[in-house]
Formats: sequence, structure tokens, C-alpha cells
Amino acid sequence: WLENAHDWNISRNRYWGTPIPIWASEDMEEIVVVGSIEELQRLSGKQVTDLHRHFIDDITIPSQRGKGVLRRVEDVFDCWFESGSMPYAQQHYPFENKEKFEQGFPAHFIAEGLDQTRGWFYTLMVLSTALFDKPAFQNLICNGLVLAADGKKMSKRLKNYPEPTTVINKYGADALRLYLVNSPVVRAEPLRFKEEGVFDVLKGVFLPWYNAYRFMVQNTLRLQDDHGVAFDPAAYDIGRATNVLDRWMVAASTGLAAYVQQEMEGYRLYTVLPFLVKFIDNLTNIYVRYNRDRLKGANGAEDTGMGLAVLYDSLLTLCRVMAPFTPFFTEMLFQNLRKCNPSLPESVHFTSFPDPADRPPQNETIQVSVGRMQDIIEAARGIRERRDKPLKLPLKELIVVHPDQAFLDDLLGSLKGYVMSELNVQSVVGCADASKYTSLKAEPNWEALGKKLGRAMGAVGKFVKGMDDAAIKEYERTGSVEAAGHVLQKGDIKTSRVFNPPAGSNPEEMDADGNGDLFVVMDIRVDEAQLHAGMAREVVNRFQRLRKKSKLDMRDKVEMFYRLGKGEESTALGKALAAHESYLKEKLRSPVAEQSHMPWNAVVLAEEESTLSEGGAFTAYLIRPCVRAKSDALQAEFGAAAEGLGLYLASRSVPSLAKDVGQGGGVKVSLEGQEYTLAAGKHFSLPGTM
Repeated sequence: WLENAHDWNISRNRYWGTPIPIWASEDMEEIVVVGSIEELQRLSGKQVTDLHRHFIDDITIPSQRGKGVLRRVEDVFDCWFESGSMPYAQQHYPFENKEKFEQGFPAHFIAEGLDQTRGWFYTLMVLSTALFDKPAFQNLICNGLVLAADGKKMSKRLKNYPEPTTVINKYGADALRLYLVNSPVVRAEPLRFKEEGVFDVLKGVFLPWYNAYRFMVQNTLRLQDDHGVAFDPAAYDIGRATNVLDRWMVAASTGLAAYVQQEMEGYRLYTVLPFLVKFIDNLTNIYVRYNRDRLKGANGAEDTGMGLAVLYDSLLTLCRVMAPFTPFFTEMLFQNLRKCNPSLPESVHFTSFPDPADRPPQNETIQVSVGRMQDIIEAARGIRERRDKPLKLPLKELIVVHPDQAFLDDLLGSLKGYVMSELNVQSVVGCADASKYTSLKAEPNWEALGKKLGRAMGAVGKFVKGMDDAAIKEYERTGSVEAAGHVLQKGDIKTSRVFNPPAGSNPEEMDADGNGDLFVVMDIRVDEAQLHAGMAREVVNRFQRLRKKSKLDMRDKVEMFYRLGKGEESTALGKALAAHESYLKEKLRSPVAEQSHMPWNAVVLAEEESTLSEGGAFTAYLIRPCVRAKSDALQAEFGAAAEGLGLYLASRSVPSLAKDVGQGGGVKVSLEGQEYTLAAGKHFSLPGTM
């Protein structure tokens, strides 16, 4: 490299700069290169206190050859010479710190801009090679140039870029940092800076990340409200989790730490964000989404706590891994996560990078199975979309075709509930024999074969299209086949699976999709019971949307009522709601009743008319929880005082009255000088106890 390099003129004819330590006679015949202050003092007989040129230019050295005196040459060093000398100069090597210098040389890495390759990078390499016959650094991080959106150089005069402070105030410094880390600029390539790119990072990374954190907080509070259990992540051993997605998420968190550690050790900044986006997508769209009901307490306090502990571990690991990249956002989340575990260090930046060896190990089998489950779900969603069967409409059966029986066992065991829930199907069946539902199809790869075969393409193409299942399987196994006198290799033939409906079935009532070894078949028939179940699911969605639209907090208690519209379709909706009463209560965490049962003293918080996609209209009501006075019982026992007692009960808030009831002995009421004792269940009822 040095032999082919152009000469480097290390001198500059300037006043300011490091003086070149060469003293020479007037005829340049006698030259002395001075190597230290001590040597200059010995040769000149003068005391040297400062090496700037105006202190040493007048110092002369007597000639050893009778040429009078030697004077320092006029030139100074090119400033890049000083920069290239940095590894040695900062340690005052070789005069001091010899052992310290040798331990730290060459440097682990250096970082500088692309425009400095002919400056600092070059001089570092030249000097270290000349002195030590090796580079001055082990790794080089070189950034490209940040240009304006139009590809021109950023210019204050042209004002062709957004103000950095404006971008930071609008999106945050961490979003800007991640945008740059994930851009070509960290690969020594130019970046056309676009503000929309920073927003995309905010939308695609930070918002889903924060939403996962917020969901965890909401449900730790729910755990305390519903079960009286204060969430303590240290109380759960996530390494012993039995739920398949718990184990998958823990393994994924370990995988995140291992991957980022590996990439950082290789100085590959640009690979981190794509992996991070995938991890956050898995966290939010698989773990949280598929476990939503479970994390809300559907399976009891212990199972909910374990799921929340896994979510907590993932968020905490994510903060520790990403702290060097997003220091402000991770610190904010860490301080909140620390409230559950005060034994953590005071700052995320005081924690060490998570060591994968100290965490539960990655589980390849689970990761492969969950990945295949996702492929199944995506394929089935494609079928639903193609056949216009919305997800709210339950379908009877999903058949999964795959040759790996161990995977099918996992699918029909620990993963089955997730598949049924996510795809809204009533049963899942596995099949290891692909021939029951598919046949193989072979097509020539015209692009690959065209140059090879020329005029023989016709005969070869005909042979390939006529290959049966046995011939295609043999080609897939061996990677070659002879066709019309030509040997075709791997990549010359494209193979795929084609759906063959079983004998006796109606092709219009089934559909299939898949890729490679994985194939899914769906029974898309729909009967009245399925339509009613779909209606109930859509009603749940409308109530949930109304809650959100009304800006109610998750912990805000409301009661729910509905009024049916007119017509046959609304009558069918009424039947559907009556048949799925328990489902509505489970999903909405509240009984849902007809408007006729709404108490007279109800305070309506929100109402909205809706028409379902399958027909049927209704009006949804959200009311503040209220006390129900039992008028008949009050009248029978207290006579004329019944009306006043009823008004008193209507005026009481549910929490305060429930507290009185909880203290026992009934509720004491003084009315017009008379004392009354009202009993819950007998004289009044509270929401949820009717």
C-alpha cells in the first residue's frame, strides 16, 4: 500500500505550526535532526522552555564540520502530521508511559468522516507503518457526508436543511440518533437527510416500544385492582415459565442481547436498528397481542403475574441493550421500571450490558415453531381477505399441512389456542401427508435456462412441466435432473404446491395457501351460529371503540347497555347477543344488558349508534356505575319512607356505598328523624351483584 502511495509533502511554509526539528548549514551539506529537548539543549548549549517556533528559531547549533552554525529550517509540519502522531504524542512516547502505550496500541477503533481519508486516516497509517510496521488501529468506523434532501451540500446561505434544534425539539434527540445510525452515513456513504425519516423512526420504533410499556403498566395496576396483588417482577422465575410464548419471548430477549453484542464487537452499527424493529414487532404484535386477555387477568393472578414479569424482563433488557443508542428514552423508561424493583442501579447508564450467558438460553425449537405459527397465521389471513371472510366471522376448521410431525405436535398442543384465537377458527387439525391436499408443480426457470439451452428450451420446458410428484421430489432431494438430454441443476426449475380439494368436497367451500413445506387449508363455510358469533364479536369491538372514543381510562368502571334497531336483522342481532351473553361479559369485563334494564338514575357517559357489517343496528350506552334501589322491597318494609330512601340510595356513589357495605351491619340512614337500616341484596344492589 505504501509503495503505491503518492508522496506526502509533510512540510508547510507557515508561521504557526509545529517546527520541523531539522538544523542545517547554509549549504545544506550538514544536517542534524534533533530527537528531544534534552538533545537540543546539549547540542546548542541553550535552555529550552517552549517548542513554539518563536522560542526556538533563534537557537543555533555549532557546526561539527567547520561550517559556522546550523539553523533550523523555515518549515513547519503539516498539521496532519501532528494528527497522525496522536497515538504516541498523547502518551509522550517514547519518553514516558512506554508500557501503557504498548498495552493500548494499536487502538481498538477510530472514527472519522469520509472526507478525512486523505488526512488523518492516511497519516495514522503512514507513521504507524513506518515506526512499527503495522496499522495504528484495529477497526475503522468511517461516516459519510450528510447532505440536504436534494443531494446538495447543506448550506446556511441556501437554508436547504431543517434546523437541528427544531428536529430535536419536535421528534427527540434519540429519534434523530437512530435515524442516523440506521442510514447509509454509518457505512461511509452519503445520506440525503429527510425530516420524514426521523418521524418514521419515531412512529415505527418509539411509539410501539412505549405502547408495550404502557400496556404493562396498565395491567400491573389491573392486577392490583382485581386481585389485590402488587406486581413484583422478582417474585417470578421467568426461566421456569411454562407458557410457550413466555419461553419464546424470554429466548428472544436473550437473542437480542447476544445479537447486539455480536454486532457491536464487529463495529456494525447499521445492523442494530433492523433487528430492533423486528424485536419490537415481535414484542407488540405477537407476544402482547396474542397474550392480551391473559395479561389482563383471564387465567388468574399467578399466570397474569408471570406474563407481566416476562414483559417486564423484555422491556428492561431492551432498555439496557439500547441505552448507548437511545440514552434519553431508555433512561425515562428505566426510571419507571425501577419503581417495581428499587434494587436496580439508579440509572440505566449505571447498568452493565446484559450478558447472554447470564440469561435463560435461546431456544431454537420454540423460535422455529413460533415462526412457523406466524407463517400459518399470515397465510390464513390471506385466504380470509381473498374470500372476503372478515376476521370477526368465525370459521369452522383450519388444516395445517407440514411434514414435521414434531412441529404439528407443538401446533396442536401449546400453540393451538393462539392460532384459534388469532384466526377465529373453531378447530385446528394437523396433517403430515401433503399429498392429501396438494400436488407438486414444476415450471422452468426461463431466465436461468434461456442462455444455457437456446433452441432446446421448448423440449426441456415441455419435460419440466410434465414432471410428476415423484420426479419433482427426486429433483428437490438431489438438486439435479436430466431433461431432453440436458442436465438441469438446482435453481433451473421452480417448484410449488397446488391445492387439490379432497374428493367429495366442494371447492367453493374450501381454500388454501402456503409456501414451501407449509400449507394451510380453510373450511370457509358459514352457518347461522357462526354469523351470530361474528355479530357478538363486532358488538364487543363497537363498545371498546366507544370507550376509547370517550377517552376512558382502562381502570374506569362503566356499565354497558344497548338498544336494538328495527327490522329482522336487528332481531337476529338480539338473538346473537342473548346467545353470547357470557362472551360479552368476559371480553368487556362487564354485563351487557338491554336499555330497558338501565336504572332511572343512570348517568350516560357516552352513546353511539352502529350498524354491523352483517346487518343489524343498535345503540351502545356507557353509564357511570350506579346503585339500584329495590323499590318493591323498600315499599313493603318502609312504606311512605320508601321514596325518600330510594332517592338517598340514588345519590350515593358506588365506591362509598360498597365501603359501607363491606364494614358490615347494613347501611344506616337517618330520614326525617327516623333511623333505617338498609341491607345490600335486599333493599338495593351494587353493579356486578344484580
